[in-house]
Amino acid sequence: MASSPEPGTAPVDPDSPLPSTAFNGQSFATPADPIAAILNVFGHGERFLVCSHARPDGDAVGSMLAMGMLLQQLGKQADLLTPDGLPVVYRNLPDADSVSFALSARGRYDAVILLECDGIDRAGLHGLDRYFSINIDHHVTGSNWANLNWIDHEAVSVGELVYRLVQASGAVVTQQMATCLYTTLLTDTGGFLYGSLRASTFALARDLVLAGADPVRIAQDVCFSAPISKMLILGAALSNLKRDDRITWLSISNEDMVRACAADEDCEGIVNYALGIAGVEAAVFFRELPESRIRISLRSKGSINIATIAAQFGGGGHEFAAGCTLDGPLHEAVDRILPPIRSAIAAAHHP
Repeated sequence: MASSPEPGTAPVDPDSPLPSTAFNGQSFATPADPIAAILNVFGHGERFLVCSHARPDGDAVGSMLAMGMLLQQLGKQADLLTPDGLPVVYRNLPDADSVSFALSARGRYDAVILLECDGIDRAGLHGLDRYFSINIDHHVTGSNWANLNWIDHEAVSVGELVYRLVQASGAVVTQQMATCLYTTLLTDTGGFLYGSLRASTFALARDLVLAGADPVRIAQDVCFSAPISKMLILGAALSNLKRDDRITWLSISNEDMVRACAADEDCEGIVNYALGIAGVEAAVFFRELPESRIRISLRSKGSINIATIAAQFGGGGHEFAAGCTLDGPLHEAVDRILPPIRSAIAAAHHP
């Protein structure tokens, strides 16, 4: 039988969140040693909620799974939560079935860990603002919005930051963890084509392979496991391909999506086909949503910072890979996005 609360105290609701003052109301902001600060929170807590952004990509999924494995090694309870289903190509990752799906967060947690989210709303989950928050991000548009923030713009993926936490904690990089972390490197660099690539990136890839990650198997799962709906959407997008000097763009309508029985994940990477044309420096993919808004993916080969353009329209991302969402119709979104890209390219060639 459960014991009664002491006189003068209220009973504890097991589904109520721990207050955001669980760590004495401290707002760490950007500590001098964020890794130590995060591990300190881990050491003093028992239950953690791990989230990433809505419509998770390879970095989001792989990082969430690896973070969950780290917390479990530390003897903690880790719940992984997302409002959207995992893309098909990531469902074979180790422990992928441990991810839960819901529209709101419930329960008592010592902290919520948000991976590569430029704000708490980016996770697409209700109720997260009730918890002590840890923000771990590597996007150039990342900001210090949480109780505890660790943002490293030089990291090639947020998975790289999770790997540093694993090392600092003394935990073991298992084969399962290495597989998830290698997936974050492969996907967030577009197959090692862009991002903050440097010698340490390939050193990390080497370490993960030595820890058991199979680079060929992972690449096949990510690159050669697309459903036919993705191919149909790709065909529709390529049929709308347009070019203006150093810029290319392509688009699909909501009707195209319905006709192909396509999902959000089927649109991932389509913009790269436009970027692959010789002489092109920037590419844009426009997707019409059911509510007539336009989701936009932006890519650059390196001559311009595409994230700054996305930020002008309320979006963000990486220096050479970013995105935003605008009101429709499609032709108006095109007319708004292309001019700043043209100006940036012109400025890059005539500083």
